[in-house]
Amino acid sequence: MLYYAPDRPPNAGDAVLCCLLNRRSAAIRDRLRINNRIRAREVRLIDEDNNQLGIVPLRDAMNLAEERGLDLVEVAPNAVPPVCRIMDHGKYRYEQTKKEREARKNQKQVELKQIRLEPKTDDHDIDVKTNQARRFLLEGDKVKFNLRFRGREIVHQEIGRDILERIAENLRDIATVEQRPLMEGKVLSLTLSPSVKAKPQQSQRERQPRENVERPVRIEPAPEAATTNEERED
Repeated sequence: MLYYAPDRPPNAGDAVLCCLLNRRSAAIRDRLRINNRIRAREVRLIDEDNNQLGIVPLRDAMNLAEERGLDLVEVAPNAVPPVCRIMDHGKYRYEQTKKEREARKNQKQVELKQIRLEPKTDDHDIDVKTNQARRFLLEGDKVKFNLRFRGREIVHQEIGRDILERIAENLRDIATVEQRPLMEGKVLSLTLSPSVKAKPQQSQRERQPRENVERPVRIEPAPEAATTNEERED
């Protein structure tokens, strides 16, 4: 708590300092207390082999951890009495950081892929862009189709809506419509997200064996026939 002198009113600097102190105190509370930072008189002790040693005085627990060359870590501060474990705190922090890093690396970041269209796009190009969107959806990404109107094309918005509705229908087996066709200025947009059906298809494609790939067959030349005596006489 921050106390002010009676002859000096509080100012903005004092308020900022108070917020910083409160934030620092919250950060300290979130950390695990170790060794001489533990304030309890008695603790429920667990050794490095996960054996329950019962309730012991804090000093005895610290001495036991020191004898084994380890740290005393308060793992359950809200328990009565608090639960402490004998462990290598540095190694524990390293393993926790490593697990968090691996979890972030294995997380799939969903991206929003955008595909451009026009009202005059022919059927072949629409099929190509639909297949491209299918690939994005199978990879777990969202797809947003942007159909731009130019000039007087804006008066024929139904053409663009028909195109986007047809694309959504063709991708219905692996996608769900997240946003129906919506006008944003001169652009008509449609957003699709991968459905649950898209994931098994992706896994099946990744597990597809390569046994059906034909290997080139090498053809050996036929050996020359031996010359007989009659052929020699002729």
